[in-house]
Amino acid sequence: MSKPVTMKVPASTANLGPGFDSLGLALNLYLTLEITPASEWHFEHRSPMLAGLPNDKTHLVYQAAEKTANAYGGTLPPLHIVMDSEIPLARGLGSSAAAIAAGIELADRYANLQLSDQEKLKIGNQMEGHPDNIGASLFGGMVAGVSFGEEADIVQLPVPDVDVVVLIPSYEVKTSDARSVLPESFTRQKAVEASAVANVLLAALSAGHYELAGKLMEKDQFHEPYRLQLIRELPEARKLAHEAGAYATVISGAGPTILTFAPKGTASDIISVFRDQFTDCDVKQLDVHTGRIQYT
Repeated sequence: MSKPVTMKVPASTANLGPGFDSLGLALNLYLTLEITPASEWHFEHRSPMLAGLPNDKTHLVYQAAEKTANAYGGTLPPLHIVMDSEIPLARGLGSSAAAIAAGIELADRYANLQLSDQEKLKIGNQMEGHPDNIGASLFGGMVAGVSFGEEADIVQLPVPDVDVVVLIPSYEVKTSDARSVLPESFTRQKAVEASAVANVLLAALSAGHYELAGKLMEKDQFHEPYRLQLIRELPEARKLAHEAGAYATVISGAGPTILTFAPKGTASDIISVFRDQFTDCDVKQLDVHTGRIQYT
């Protein structure tokens, strides 16, 4: 039997407050796949986080790989894949985007597609419906993207020079539930103001003006005001983080994970107060994953 190839795909956080369905940041929690040629497709799952996922072609990784191969005229050979994960499911850390990115990469490598970045993004955006998480998982670092239905565009941005802390509650929030509480439309005045907040946030992050960026991260009008009912820890976490010197505390993706940006070297203070207050939550300092999906 040939030696397995190992693929590591990063987690991601999306929105960063007002960058709704557009801003994404890759983080150093990983979905790991050990890939071996086989006579038929089969998935094994080592991590308890992956318990209950299918082991056949109904698996999301296979679905993404098949869609990619079919779209670009390739043939997928059968593979045996052993999966492990540090990315909790349904917590707003891009677990589905990581799985889709893995499938796209599998198809590219094993069906010998030689896809461009734009072709990979196109498939990922079609499956996710927005390019923020998938762009971060595929390409690393911080990204800003826009979806036009079947097509998408993305730009990689300078990585923020901040400490990153995540507070991960024990409960799940399904993306569909988090979207169901959002309004169907906004007034023109509110849409203009909310878009302007996102624009200036992006400029402030790119320029390294983190105090201003933090202020704007907490002024989202697109989704956070409506999702507070689903994520009960956010108001207290934001208060405590500010008292500890943080720039901003916001919902990570659709939640319930809470993301904090803080000045370099201050993460330990925030972690300490979070662990004292939220004893049933997991608290971690994370780094930004830069670079592409890793193979060994």
